[in-house]
Amino acid sequence: MLRSYAITDIGRRRKLNQDYIYSSETPVGNLPNVFIVADGMGGHNAGDFASRYTVETIVEEIRTSSEKNPVLLFGKAIEKANANTRKKASEDLALMGMGTTVVVATCMEGSLEVANVGDSRLYLVNEKIEQVTVDHSLVEEMIQMGGLDRITARTHPDKNIITRAIGARDAIEADFFSMELESGDILLLCSDGLTNMVEDEVIYRILKNGGSLKERAEKLVRVANDNGGKDNISVIIIEPLADEVKHD
Repeated sequence: MLRSYAITDIGRRRKLNQDYIYSSETPVGNLPNVFIVADGMGGHNAGDFASRYTVETIVEEIRTSSEKNPVLLFGKAIEKANANTRKKASEDLALMGMGTTVVVATCMEGSLEVANVGDSRLYLVNEKIEQVTVDHSLVEEMIQMGGLDRITARTHPDKNIITRAIGARDAIEADFFSMELESGDILLLCSDGLTNMVEDEVIYRILKNGGSLKERAEKLVRVANDNGGKDNISVIIIEPLADEVKHD
């Protein structure tokens, strides 16, 4: 049986929470469950609108689609969200230039299916912590080209520049990931308000140290805020095979 807990927090520095999350342990359309984190960008209320509108569009597309393949379903939903966001921005000056990251996941029949645009992340935690998604960011491109190491990247002045976002261009390109799940796996979807404030090793320890999912999620948010809370913080923790016991 799958278990999850979702939380979003404004952080210490922002006047508005531009993150938006969605968590359903029960079926949405043809998918058995759906989890989404979006981190909006844009002046005034634009980022707030972009993230919420994107998530609502994706959920509605999943709910009403006859498609059963999660990769095709996520792809079509993200394309629809991008087109709709672009259209809204063109109709309202206050929304011009808005955009959002998004990471969306479903667990089905022992496997994980993920799609992402931007730098909101999905991690897999078991014996170690592994970032499944790859950031669409300037800093990540520099790392991939060998011009920057990950330790330096954490404090790089351009670390918040993303190279792909919902609403940024007419054409949108999402990345897709698929992997088998094992007993004991923990999944974490989060915005960069967590990962910019809390190192992966600390995230790993909090997720592995026990307590309820609610307690662990709240601790992640608390530590991010204690470390500065410079951005909105969103966390969804999932135990996809919570009731299974691993046998050797």
